[in-house]
Amino acid sequence: MFKKIMVANRGEIALRIVRAAHELGVRTVVAYSEADRDTLAVRFADEAVCIGPTPASKSYLNIPATITAALITGSDAIHPGSGFLSENSYIAEVCEQVGITFIGPTPQVIEQMSDKTVARRLMQQAGLPVIPGNAEPLINQEQAVSVARELGYPVVLKAVAGGGGRGNRVVRNEAELNKVFGIARTEALVGFGNADVYLEKFIARPRHVEVQILADNFGHIIHLGTRDCSLQRRHQKVLEEAPAYGLKPDLQDKITNAAVKGAKAIGYRNAGTFEFLVDRHGAFYFLEVNPRIQVEHGITELITGVDIVKQQIMIAAGQRLTLQQKEVRMLGHAIEVRVNAEDVVHGFRPEAGTVELYLPPGGPGVRVDSHLYSGYVVPPAYDSLIGKIMTWGANREEAIARMRRALSESIITGIKTTIPFHQRILTHLAFIRGDVSTLFIQEHMTNEDGTIDITLGSGGSPRGGASTELRTFGETELGSDAGVELEAAEASRLL
Repeated sequence: MFKKIMVANRGEIALRIVRAAHELGVRTVVAYSEADRDTLAVRFADEAVCIGPTPASKSYLNIPATITAALITGSDAIHPGSGFLSENSYIAEVCEQVGITFIGPTPQVIEQMSDKTVARRLMQQAGLPVIPGNAEPLINQEQAVSVARELGYPVVLKAVAGGGGRGNRVVRNEAELNKVFGIARTEALVGFGNADVYLEKFIARPRHVEVQILADNFGHIIHLGTRDCSLQRRHQKVLEEAPAYGLKPDLQDKITNAAVKGAKAIGYRNAGTFEFLVDRHGAFYFLEVNPRIQVEHGITELITGVDIVKQQIMIAAGQRLTLQQKEVRMLGHAIEVRVNAEDVVHGFRPEAGTVELYLPPGGPGVRVDSHLYSGYVVPPAYDSLIGKIMTWGANREEAIARMRRALSESIITGIKTTIPFHQRILTHLAFIRGDVSTLFIQEHMTNEDGTIDITLGSGGSPRGGASTELRTFGETELGSDAGVELEAAEASRLL
């Protein structure tokens, strides 16, 4: 086992890794920027070292500073968390060269999976179903037009180096393709450092289903079931569930078996996530591999009892997986909402400032992963995620009921959060029925002017004049109307 792990990340995931390492008896070092000097991860770690000023490019993305910090602190491993350098093959390669263990897949696998056309080709060769499209980057606009004609519109123009929905454009006709092809290449170059793009057939109203896998260095690979990550806003996940609700058992088995098969084909090791799109007819297609710990890993931990971060550390330390697939038991249902410091009413505008009072929810079946505390200053320089609220229930209905309770109990003042948005989702009849897709927010919660409707009386419920408070994190945010009582009553009946 390692003697000391350096955590090269920030926020709730850094704190999560510190806690897992301490439970394994491993000392920790947190590499932090000047803006994060007073974070909980820094306070709880055994050591901490500042690796640069506030901008991520000069701190959390600074590979020389990160490696130097690990060497001078005597760290024998680096855990990159999620985001920042977690999918950077170069730092994994440098770690190998200087004798530090990178807690994640090999540099070769990371590089292969970062190129979506390479990942697609490798998975297709392994026998996984892929979305119809071209297997190589498009040479020019003329080729794009030819491929699109063969596939049939609509199609999706994707950045080769993109991921998580970033760099994707839905194109509905040839005129639109001619208009946006050059723009998409420029955006890909600016956003990802690679101008290459490719085309895939557009799948209408799909579900986004992913599989958590664990693989040791001895060829032993298991899966920990599925998660449904369909609820997304601008291709960013906002709410996740485990297991994926409503999929027939044979389809669940096909998807999880495909993930394990794909992992074996590329010699995957450590924790990873295989992502798939599932269409309305039950057909599924490989989407991408995330070679790192996922933000939503906690709900898989809740239904399986497996500590995925500990497993990451133990696998990287050369230990064998002791858990056999037949021993993995999935019990109940879990839901996660991502709490962001954003002003929902004003277009999800990021919020920065001091958290005056923070009181997380508790009670049976509630877990909160957050780096917040009263007096914490949310910096404007980073991702707006400030915490994750997760609930577990014996079934989906109980998990939903506990999440609604947890959201109503949470208290945070001083900044606005996305809690009203989640409260609306949790009372929407379509969500309660399990009728979800990647277009859920667009179809059910978006007004004609493009703003998000978070009043509890929306979604087809009759509206009246009586007003009801929508309580979120201890603050009165919005007023609703008589539709609140009508829809809440129907929601309670379904639950």
